[in-house]
Amino acid sequence: MATVKDFSVEEKLTAVLTLQKIDSKIDEIKTLKGELPMEVKDLEDEIEGLQTRINNMDAEESSINTFIATKTDAKKEAQALIKKYEKQQDNVKNNREFEAINKEIEMQELEVKLNEKHIKDASFELKDRAHARLKTDEKIKEVEAALKVKRTELEKIIAETEKEEKTLLAKSVSAKEKVDPRLLTAYERIRGSYRNGLAVVPIMRDSCGGCFNVIPPQRQSEIRQHKKIIACEHCGRILVDIDLNDKTNIKEK
Repeated sequence: MATVKDFSVEEKLTAVLTLQKIDSKIDEIKTLKGELPMEVKDLEDEIEGLQTRINNMDAEESSINTFIATKTDAKKEAQALIKKYEKQQDNVKNNREFEAINKEIEMQELEVKLNEKHIKDASFELKDRAHARLKTDEKIKEVEAALKVKRTELEKIIAETEKEEKTLLAKSVSAKEKVDPRLLTAYERIRGSYRNGLAVVPIMRDSCGGCFNVIPPQRQSEIRQHKKIIACEHCGRILVDIDLNDKTNIKEK
C-alpha cells in the first residue's frame, strides 16, 4: 500500500483540497451558529451573577432584621428601666438620690432615642434593599426571557446541523490522515492565520481566491501542471487551478 510520501503532487493537492472543502463546510455550520453559543453562555453567567446578588441581598436583609430585633429589645429594656427608676423616685429619701435616679432615667431615655434612630435607619436600609431586590428579580426575568430565545435559536440550528457536523468532523479527521505531514502542518498554520479559514484556494479570474491579488500567467501555468506545490506570494495560501478545484468534491458517506 502506498504511503503519503509516495503520492504525486496532484494527489497531495487533491488530498489537502479535499480537507479544505470539508473544513470549510464545518466553518459554514459554525458561522450559522454565529455568536449564539457565546451569547447563551454570557446570559447564563449573567443569571448566575444576578442570583448570587439576590442571595447576598437576602443574607443582608436577614442581618438587618436581626439588627432591628436586637435594637428593639434594647429599646424595650431601656423603657423598662425607665419605669423602674420612676417608681424608685417615689421612695427617695433625699435630693441626692433623686438626682442620681433622674440621671439614670435621662441616660435610658437617650438609649431609647438612640435605638429608635438605629431602628429607623435600618428600616430605611431594608426598604432600599427590598427595592434593589425587586429590580434584580425583574432583571433576572428579563435575562431569562432573552436566554430562552437564544437557546431556542441555538437548539434549532443544532438540531438541523448536528448530524451533518458530526459526519464532517469525522471526515476531516480521516482526510487529515491522507495529507502529506509537512503539507498538513503548513495547511493548519495558514488556516489558523485567516478568519475565513481558507488555506487552499483556486485561481479565479487570474487572481488568488484568497487575497484576490493577480497571479502572473507563467505562475498559473506552473500551477496547472501539478509538478510542485505553489503558494500565493502575497498571502501564502496554497494555490490550485480551477479544474482541480471543480473536480475535487467531498465524497458522500
